[in-house]
Amino acid sequence: MKTLAVDIGGSGVKALVLDEAGEPQNKRSRVDTPQPATPEKIVEAIAELASAQAFDRVSVGFPGVVRQGIIDTAVNLDTSWVGFDLEKTLTEKLGKPTRVANDADIQGLGAVSGKGVELVITLGTGFGSALFVDGKLVPNLEMGHHPFRKDQTYEEQLGRTALESIGKKRWNRRLEKAIATLEHLFNYERLYIGGGEARQVTLNLPANVTIVENIMGILGGIALWRD
Repeated sequence: MKTLAVDIGGSGVKALVLDEAGEPQNKRSRVDTPQPATPEKIVEAIAELASAQAFDRVSVGFPGVVRQGIIDTAVNLDTSWVGFDLEKTLTEKLGKPTRVANDADIQGLGAVSGKGVELVITLGTGFGSALFVDGKLVPNLEMGHHPFRKDQTYEEQLGRTALESIGKKRWNRRLEKAIATLEHLFNYERLYIGGGEARQVTLNLPANVTIVENIMGILGGIALWRD
């Protein structure tokens, strides 16, 4: 049973085929996120990535709140996503059963140990988040749009636009403040930092904070099929 794992991001759409153990079966493929990033254009991009692959089912990570395969929020893509049934559309388009979840949730499913309270944040175009208690996901945590500091949200302070605007040094100082705030808020056993901009982290991290490879956002897709 092979799974086509897809990660939809603000700058790129990535795909990788996994075996039943979650091991990659090929090299990751990628296309730039089409602009405007409408459902129709993204679905076509996924179909393009899928056309050269052999697979039995599909897992998709989406940058927003997802309820039973239907998109609830899509701040960094296009407003036409809201209410779009991505799960049903891809099942019909690709002819394979499909499951869709928030991208940070999928990253966490691939990273967490399953012990105690574990928090995942993803640094990329936006700011994703996922919370796990003894390995069980607390769904629909959209911390990125919660107030953080100076009347701005975590995403406004730590998203890619902020990084490009203020530079890596100041951005890392902000991240250090965010980590301190989140530790007091969640009292987690471990914090995982992923996403495309995690490579920009240069600060000395606390012992209970781990950076995970961005590919975890794809590898975690196999977990959507663990019933």
